[in-house]
Amino acid sequence: MSHFGRYAGALLLGGALIGAFPPYDLWFVAILVPAAFALLVRGQSMKRSALMGYLFGAGFFVPLLDWTGLEVGPVPWLILALFEALFFIPLAMGLTLVQRLPGWPVWTAAIWVADEAMRGRIPYGGFTWGKLAFSQADSPMLSLASLGGSPGLSFAVALTGGLLAWVVVERRLWLRVAAVAVAVGVVVAPLLVQPMESDGDTLTVAIVQGNVPSEGLDYNNRARAITNNHVEATERLAADIEAGRVERPDVVLWPENSSDISPYHDAETYRAIDEAVRAVGVPVLVSAIVPTEDERNVRNTSILWDPETGPGDTYVKRHPMPFGEYIPFRSIAERITEAVAQQPRDHLPGESVGIFQIGDAVIGNVICFEVAFDGVVRDAVREGGQFLSVQTNNATFGRTEMTEQQLAQSRVRAFEHGRTVLVSALAGVSAVVAPNGEVLDRAELFTQDVIVTEVPLAGGTTLATTLGAWPEWALTAMALGVVAFVIVSERRASRRGDGAGTPDEPRPTVEAGVS
Repeated sequence: MSHFGRYAGALLLGGALIGAFPPYDLWFVAILVPAAFALLVRGQSMKRSALMGYLFGAGFFVPLLDWTGLEVGPVPWLILALFEALFFIPLAMGLTLVQRLPGWPVWTAAIWVADEAMRGRIPYGGFTWGKLAFSQADSPMLSLASLGGSPGLSFAVALTGGLLAWVVVERRLWLRVAAVAVAVGVVVAPLLVQPMESDGDTLTVAIVQGNVPSEGLDYNNRARAITNNHVEATERLAADIEAGRVERPDVVLWPENSSDISPYHDAETYRAIDEAVRAVGVPVLVSAIVPTEDERNVRNTSILWDPETGPGDTYVKRHPMPFGEYIPFRSIAERITEAVAQQPRDHLPGESVGIFQIGDAVIGNVICFEVAFDGVVRDAVREGGQFLSVQTNNATFGRTEMTEQQLAQSRVRAFEHGRTVLVSALAGVSAVVAPNGEVLDRAELFTQDVIVTEVPLAGGTTLATTLGAWPEWALTAMALGVVAFVIVSERRASRRGDGAGTPDEPRPTVEAGVS
């Protein structure tokens, strides 16, 4: 294949990878694309692999993140997508290097995990959208998340792809058959893993989706109307309870940004929320944007509002999103795009884990994009969360694929931690996700709805919750170690003059055996 053909192939493969994610949900594409990409960079020089990696990343992220353009405009969207594509440069170079070793499908899978680990941490706390694991909500491999977390699931997906790629280059029939058998086993065997069982106790929860007055960013100018929508929906729930049409819940969940006007600073907002909570007669987990003491910045705050004592315990979002909720290098960003003016005040991060006590039950709470970060969700479970609440505002992104992609992340988290996940969305999609990742109930986009559900409480922990980040660190160390080994070995061989070449030069791979 010509160099141009490889470059075009890298770009097309990156675009094809989005087929594994909602709304397409072709989970097997996340296996086939890494397999094809490994073959594409096989035997190439580091410079050519680096370019192919970047083209692959651009082909993937530009269409995957198109929904960000609705909030920040086309220029920041493209900057974000093309910046994230940079992370595929070391991925491609690593894939090229380790294919020179025996057992390379294992090493290629470890490199995928290492690359996702790096991308999920730098810069500004990282960006995890597009992890292979998040494409597997409908996959038979989903249950692997309960064993090794999302990194373990990504590893399994990439390993299966590596094995299929190995079948293409391996000449010995019995090894090709063995590789196919192992790949099938990695895909099918997880069906035997069952989700963690609950403790037997339940909690009745109502999810209120109040909806917004209009689609698009204009709804932000009508914050009081949004709060009133949630007040009205909650008061109708109260009327249904009194009429015996629905069971009285133990707690009510409102979504992120259900009160963009701080109830601590605005008497009308306080009164409206308080009256709705008193009407329903149970605690309501409200979400508000609360200014800091100097009012220069704000905090994205969950507030447990009691019908008798008013606002009580709070949780401040620990992982606000750069350029969405705060602007790094604001003075520079303002020169690039006027969209910065849409976020005039930065959201400051909280420090405490999102835990709320409701009688004897404990809610583990995260806010919006936090569901995509392993540590934030895991902390909520480790601190005692018996089910997970995800308060989110997807109204900004209209009817784009973002909403379904985020719901898929919640489905992975459900199996990963053996918890029911309740998604409370401002304008949809609110949903009830069972511990096995199945969506039991949902409210559709841009509708006003209330979901009342019986939530099983879980107190145990999965292996993934117990192990925490250790599988990810171990696989990352493995990847870095094997890459370093290849580089050092080939440089030593080059100095000895045996013609092995250097990592910067194309090197023929040995086709016989596991190469």
